[in-house]
Amino acid sequence: MPTERAEYLAALPRKPMAAGALFVDAAEHVLLVEPTYKDHWELPGGVVEADESPYAAVVREVGEELGLTVSIGRLLVLDWVPSGRYPTDGVMLVFDGGVLSAEQAEAIALPAQELRSWAWCDAAAAAALLPAVLDKRVAAANRARAEGITAYLEDGFVVR
Repeated sequence: MPTERAEYLAALPRKPMAAGALFVDAAEHVLLVEPTYKDHWELPGGVVEADESPYAAVVREVGEELGLTVSIGRLLVLDWVPSGRYPTDGVMLVFDGGVLSAEQAEAIALPAQELRSWAWCDAAAAAALLPAVLDKRVAAANRARAEGITAYLEDGFVVR
């Protein structure tokens, strides 16, 4: 028989989470990927699975999506996304993937069923490929990386 505490905990809301990595090249271009199942580009990453930490998720997703084993750095952005585009609100995290060398970029191996392509993008190219909220998140992650801070966003807008 469930206890009162167990019933309380089971009734708490659940928020979906996703974690992505901001990779840059030596010229500070951002690495974006083109999913086969979406009509826009995005950062490498994906959904945080049950009982998985966001950090473990981004490490796993980078391995699955890019075929790379790299050291993922610190948290750059936490972005709360309200319901609307998705059925419920959620939390999106961006970690610092660091600078990829030319050799690492050459070793990228995309899973054909999930990703069509990848590209290095300057700010203008990223803005053309990303939805507005994701473009704001990527720009905030770039600033956070440059300034050595972590940014808190709500729907792409910097709060703190």
